Amino acid sequence: MNTISVLAQSSDTTVSTTDNSLAILGLALGSGLAVGLAGIGAGLAIKTTGTASISMLAERPEAFFKAFLVVALGEALAVYGLIVSILLWTKIPTFTM
Repeated sequence: MNTISVLAQSSDTTVSTTDNSLAILGLALGSGLAVGLAGIGAGLAIKTTGTASISMLAERPEAFFKAFLVVALGEALAVYGLIVSILLWTKIPTFTM
């Protein structure tokens, strides 16, 4: 609470080296977490839906498109995590001096 009030009252716009390093660290950590956690979530989704899709295709081969669509939606989670990571990573050079 005190940090927010101090930052709001400060009229100095310069960023110290310590704050700059912490901002870069936060962006790099967030970028890594975005890819890692999205990849884990996509892997779990593909494992579950892929198993069910293969079981369904063994009984009804004409339902291939429905099975493929469900697995592809799970895979889209990893792509979203990669996009967020790239967006975070491209913000890092703006903090360097």
